[in-house]
Amino acid sequence: MIKMYERNYELLRSKFSEFFLPTLFTSMAGNICLFVDGLIVSFLLGAGNLSAIQIVAPVATFVNLIYWMIGLGGSVLCSVAKAEFDSNKSNSYFTVAIMSLFSIGILIAVFGVAFSGSIAKFLCASQSALIPDVTSYFVFLIIGMPFLCYMMSLSYFIRADGIPTLPFRAILLANIINICFDVIYIKFFALGIGGAALASSTGFLMGSIFISYYFFKSERTLQFIKLKAGKFFNYLKEIVTSGFSSSSTQLYLTLKLFIINILLGIYIGKSGLVAFGICYNSLFILYIFLIGTAQTMSPIVSVYFKEEDYSGVSYVIHRSLKIVLVSSLALSALFIVYPQSLLMLYSVKNPADVPVVLNALRIFAISYVGTAITFLYTFYSQAIQKNQLSTIISLLEGLVLPIGFAVALSFVFGGNGIWISFALAEIFTIVFIFVYSKYINKKTDGEYSGFFINKHNDDNVFEHTIKGNIEEAVNLSREVQDYLKDNKSSTLVSLAIEEMLVNIINSNDEVDTIDVIVRDNGDEILISIKDTGIDFNPVIENDNMEFDNISVLNKIAEKIDYSRVLGLNSTVITIKN
Repeated sequence: MIKMYERNYELLRSKFSEFFLPTLFTSMAGNICLFVDGLIVSFLLGAGNLSAIQIVAPVATFVNLIYWMIGLGGSVLCSVAKAEFDSNKSNSYFTVAIMSLFSIGILIAVFGVAFSGSIAKFLCASQSALIPDVTSYFVFLIIGMPFLCYMMSLSYFIRADGIPTLPFRAILLANIINICFDVIYIKFFALGIGGAALASSTGFLMGSIFISYYFFKSERTLQFIKLKAGKFFNYLKEIVTSGFSSSSTQLYLTLKLFIINILLGIYIGKSGLVAFGICYNSLFILYIFLIGTAQTMSPIVSVYFKEEDYSGVSYVIHRSLKIVLVSSLALSALFIVYPQSLLMLYSVKNPADVPVVLNALRIFAISYVGTAITFLYTFYSQAIQKNQLSTIISLLEGLVLPIGFAVALSFVFGGNGIWISFALAEIFTIVFIFVYSKYINKKTDGEYSGFFINKHNDDNVFEHTIKGNIEEAVNLSREVQDYLKDNKSSTLVSLAIEEMLVNIINSNDEVDTIDVIVRDNGDEILISIKDTGIDFNPVIENDNMEFDNISVLNKIAEKIDYSRVLGLNSTVITIKN
């Protein structure tokens, strides 16, 4: 029989776009403003001051580790809990993550200010002359950490709750304030390099206030709930375990930056730190696309993988891969061919710095494409609950390989060996992933296949997409009945699909597309339906609805599960064979 309705992924495409643009803009707001922040400091204070910022960079990445691990890790688990129709669990993850992060942020700020002198000396192990500037920048930056942790962690949960534009606006506001106050604090208050850090903390404060508007929005589904201490820490342990794999990139980056800073101080000197600062800042442009894509992909993949919709997972990951490859290739070509663009932007005029920076940029830009692939893969492996693989990739790419190559090659090639180490680390990590995927494919007899070790939907899974009109709903129900004509439950499945789809269509002024997946598991048949309409829980019969025939569905179904996840109505109907 020729199928009238094939799955066209239009719903997934529109949902990906809906999440991607605000998430990309959020990432753009954060990373472009960090990039511009460096430009303003270079313009007002001179490019040499980037060396002090570069030395404090490991502190910033360590804080990133904390809020990525708990905030992003918690939001992924929250999305999975929603896919399992467990609202209490999703609220628990939300409560634990937000409360923990704000408390940790306060501890970091208090500890940092109290021991700022000792921390600055530790960071300036090979450049003691920079201690005063590093201390000033560190103190003013560390006081904003509670607000940064709160703002960023809440943004992850808000996106998972299907409200992606609010985090973008909050982070954009924070960074605009940062840039404006850079000029105010540095030029008018003459606070020097410390003024740049204070401007960042001011932005974090105002962004935190703005993003708190989430708690007044009627469409939010996440709530703070009371938890006993034992349960609180059990959930926190689960969040940390889940989130560490992807966030560990920031831990390894912290250690890598610290060690690279020492090597640069030994082999090149201050010019090497300036060059590395500009190379590191150039990554902010690339990370606009990498973070925007990975954080869009992660909750969608986690939900669809949990529901065993492997073709949906494949669609999302391949769409994500195209975006990061195109963006990384374009930036790599730009900075290899024309590295002078960054020299002009950062006002690098010192004759001793210019050749070092040009050389470093050309070599460093080769690593962009590898960075894009490994970064996306780290988030993907976490989303499909392969946390051990994600951790191994992060460890190899983020610490073991770059540091190993940097230490070894610097003995042979001097400073050039340090720049070369970044590209080699990416290449060898990708080789490891390729070999591992081949091993898994062979071990599972092809159950997992491809570079992204994804499964395939079985032959007993039927995937359909229809437009939101009654005629297509009725035709689809008949088509499914024909597919299952040798199954005794075919009539009940057909009736269940028709009743559900008709109620969705009649409950909304307009529904563009509806995805219907029918899975025959032998002793039961699962009907998974996703739509973008208004909240519609078929478990709750509504006498006020004009077209409510849902009582029929509740009588013929063994079980109905419903959740509002990723801004979609997700309904799973179980029919016994």
